[in-house]
Amino acid sequence: MDAPREGLSKLYKNVSSVILGKKEPVLLSLVSMLCRGHLLIEDVPGVGKTMLARALARSTSADFKRLQCTPDMLPSDVTGVSIYNQKTLEFEFRPGPVFTNFLLADEINRTTPRTQSSLLECMAEGQVTVEGRTYPMQDVFMVIATQNPVEFAGTYPLPEAQLDRFFMRINLGYPALSDEVSIMSAQREHHPIDSLQPVLDKQTLAALQAQVSKVTVSEDVQRYIAEVVQATRNHPELELGASPRGSIALMKATQAVALIGGKNYVEPQMIKQVAVPVLAHRLIARSRAQSVGKSAEAVVGEILGKVKVPVAATAAG
Repeated sequence: MDAPREGLSKLYKNVSSVILGKKEPVLLSLVSMLCRGHLLIEDVPGVGKTMLARALARSTSADFKRLQCTPDMLPSDVTGVSIYNQKTLEFEFRPGPVFTNFLLADEINRTTPRTQSSLLECMAEGQVTVEGRTYPMQDVFMVIATQNPVEFAGTYPLPEAQLDRFFMRINLGYPALSDEVSIMSAQREHHPIDSLQPVLDKQTLAALQAQVSKVTVSEDVQRYIAEVVQATRNHPELELGASPRGSIALMKATQAVALIGGKNYVEPQMIKQVAVPVLAHRLIARSRAQSVGKSAEAVVGEILGKVKVPVAATAAG
């Protein structure tokens, strides 16, 4: 496991040189990327959401495109459109920005549900269907969407089906005082993103993504994951629990955490490390829980404290 760990360590350090003081969000973004998952970053403006997406793309020498989501955006602005060519007398498909490696959907909740839904197929199935024809996405493909949680005027909240397509939901938060000073120093003359160099190529990234599935998950750990997810479906303060997609996502996330840590098997504590960002956005808290300020994140933490952790988990299970 040394070779993958070395490459991932370089990637982590490279992204962290742009996103200062945010070790956990950077790690979780790498986990999503390794699992071929999509990432929702929910936070206030100006904390580095867009820079995180750009840093991931630059660090892997991957193609990057950005959608600034607005209410007048159409699905064809995302997927592409067929245009009539007067020379050939035929319609030609002009691919939209979704045909890339990293797609940033900035302020995704500012565009209409119709346009939001144009991302569902490519996020879930790795393909886009336009006018009856299906076009495959690139092997390395990741949607990174951002939204502002404090300003709701003129927004369209993502429906549960769309939220469930995101592998994780994370936030960056405000930097600590010392980190904010470092950020100002780093950007006094130019932004670190301008000089960021790739440390992996797309082929190596695809190979690392393939390595994730080879990490062993013992039967005890799989059962532990299932018990945590089952508990979300039976919790009195949750109206909607996580689906089997949540169980699979949680398992894959722990495999990626193990790979980054240089291990070839999943340890139970890894589930606790990623359970909240993987599961919380898939849950709906009941109104009485919301009225006392109890979030889905708090409920997941409560469940993790109650479900019995396997005593031992090894590569052999």
